[in-house]
Amino acid sequence: MTGLEGRIALVTGAASGIGLAIVRDFVRHGIRVTLSDIDVERGRAVAGELPGVRFQAADMTNGDDLQQLVVQTLDREGRIDILVNNAGIQYVAPIPEFPEAKWRQILEIMLTAPFLLTKAVLPGMYAHRWGRIINIASVHALRASAFKSAYVSAKHGLLGLTRVTALEGAEHGVTCNAICPSYVRTPLVEKQIADQARVHGIPESEVVEKIMVAEGAIHRLLEPEEVAQLVTYLCTDAASGITGSAQSIDCGWTAS
Repeated sequence: MTGLEGRIALVTGAASGIGLAIVRDFVRHGIRVTLSDIDVERGRAVAGELPGVRFQAADMTNGDDLQQLVVQTLDREGRIDILVNNAGIQYVAPIPEFPEAKWRQILEIMLTAPFLLTKAVLPGMYAHRWGRIINIASVHALRASAFKSAYVSAKHGLLGLTRVTALEGAEHGVTCNAICPSYVRTPLVEKQIADQARVHGIPESEVVEKIMVAEGAIHRLLEPEEVAQLVTYLCTDAASGITGSAQSIDCGWTAS
């Protein structure tokens, strides 16, 4: 993949799972990365193992943290070339039992934070006439599932933000795309298994087969590296005509 050597990237929620896979793939292509996460110990550890990667702790619900994250990522020319909004959490419960505080937290992390980070990086991207913003959405940006009201709402909103950003950024050399994977083998997914078993009334051992991979034509979990390689491609010059899209990598979930 060409056009990536020396680019400056910011990846949120990157101490594990999809975010970490993205960071590793970026490093392989010569991109300099700021890895952000709320897990300081894990973030520092993985950043220390990767060349050209620095760690910056940030709480996605804290506006001051977000501002500092952008400032600390800027290079000497004031550039951030690539923003990957990946940070996310999950909570599984029926709407009557869904805590308001958890709803607000999920929307803050997965919709408001991407908006604020996008707002912060766009002026520099416009000035340099080049930028890539990748929003890690979900198949739940395109489909709904019961018991995930906040997550589904946030991901639908993130797709809307993606499209508006693409329209506004086009004349400035900036593209913005969303990636919509089905279930990926990550700690976030593993943590859902007990809650999914509880709300669906099935054993934990049956959650992956009956809930997570049941909707896809290909009955398996995705690997983080599969998502990461699509992210990297969307940052290349070869993908400069792709913007405002919802890139499905969902094992055929949305084909029917």
